[in-house]
Amino acid sequence: MKPKSRSLGSTLVVKGAFWVCALLASILVVGCRQDMHVQPRYEPEDPSTFFADGRSERPPVEGTVARGQLRTDELLYTGRVNGAVADIFPFAITATDLSRGRERYNIYCSPCHDYTGGGNGMIVQRGFPSPPSFHLERLRQAPVGHFFEVMTNGFGLMYSYASRVSAEDRWRIAAYIRALQLSQHGSAGDIPEFERPTLTGQPQ
Repeated sequence: MKPKSRSLGSTLVVKGAFWVCALLASILVVGCRQDMHVQPRYEPEDPSTFFADGRSERPPVEGTVARGQLRTDELLYTGRVNGAVADIFPFAITATDLSRGRERYNIYCSPCHDYTGGGNGMIVQRGFPSPPSFHLERLRQAPVGHFFEVMTNGFGLMYSYASRVSAEDRWRIAAYIRALQLSQHGSAGDIPEFERPTLTGQPQ
């Protein structure tokens, strides 16, 4: 029976040592500094007594410009050249640009201006004041930068679309407005000769 007692005693010693080690390990873990994990911080829009304005968020340093947003191209971003409303585009308008302009126009402009630019869109039909037709002589003669500027800054009851439509797409819409104006006031002479038979129904 004595050997059995020795074996039982050894087991108890081993178990005791294990629990002592486990206890020491847990004390070490609990005692670890958590400074980088648990530290004072502000939640978004929390007030602060540290700053004079009472806000925890700090405004950008005056004059700070986000990378890629310096916008030095006056024509592209304002529709003007040397301060005057421009009658040129900041980039060459291709068929792809016109297609994109038509898509953006149909989404953002047609509810008021209708699909032809006549100013009788669905919102107008439901009682909203009618915008001027793009086919008025004064708008046909207006520089293309005018349309870009109106989309950018808003005009009358129309609000700005600068936050909804990129500058490039505003120019594409302006180009499509020009195409709409031409479509309502064009002549047979404006149609390429090889296209005329397909429009008149005459055999080629």
